[in-house]
Amino acid sequence: MLVRRAPSCQIFLVMRTFPPQRIVCLTEETVETLYLLGAEDRIVGVSGYAVRPARVRREKPRVAAFTSADIPKILALEPDLVLTFSDLQAEIASELLKAGITVMGYNQRDIAGILAMIRHLGATVGQAIDADRLASRYEERLATIATRARGKPRPVVYFEEWNDPMISGIKWVSELIGIAGGREAFPAQSDQPAARDRIVTSDQVIAAAPDVILASWCGKKVRPEKIAARPGWEVIPAVRDGRIVEIKSPLILQPGPAALTDGLDAILAALQIAGAEIHA
Repeated sequence: MLVRRAPSCQIFLVMRTFPPQRIVCLTEETVETLYLLGAEDRIVGVSGYAVRPARVRREKPRVAAFTSADIPKILALEPDLVLTFSDLQAEIASELLKAGITVMGYNQRDIAGILAMIRHLGATVGQAIDADRLASRYEERLATIATRARGKPRPVVYFEEWNDPMISGIKWVSELIGIAGGREAFPAQSDQPAARDRIVTSDQVIAAAPDVILASWCGKKVRPEKIAARPGWEVIPAVRDGRIVEIKSPLILQPGPAALTDGLDAILAALQIAGAEIHA
């Protein structure tokens, strides 16, 4: 806080605010965003799932999983801001708030939300212009890819976020499938933010007859042979023709830059191969 003297000799106060300097990121997307903005020096702790960029694993201490966190370890880092994501981290946020820590929770579930997060986080750390440029580049890329796919046949795509129970893709994944030139097998479910509301049955998937199955089982390896062996699934075009593709969860289930870049590229690659096979 600065104290200045006005020309009339009256004293008035000018409040000076500074962007946060010690940030803990409890999910991957804010970590990657801050690195892309060149603000990685402000990060003092990260989620154990943070892998982008690769150097983050040797540069930053890990203080949390996803639904659990080492609160004493976070407090020892003396953060002036902790970034969280979704209701699944609400209890962590509550504990930190009770300890007097400033917490900001994001809840982006679609592409518009991802872009808004990038811009908001950039503004929070005093780099609004850089963040807007970054988000604008993503917007331009998405529009270019969507234009290329326009007017072409669209294979039906079932995205499996989890295998037991079977959970279909969240909205940003569904939107990326559409941008890449696919057609979401379960558009109504994709609008549901909670995983429990995106559970599908085996009969529903068989009836949807997807041409391509994309799978990303959060935190564990996809087993295409297990998917193919499900009772009755041999009639599904994707299973019959061997078009079951894993996309690593850090690429597609992270609602941030990764999904808009490498995640989208992985979808594009799968659909381009599938399209060539389907229309050969």
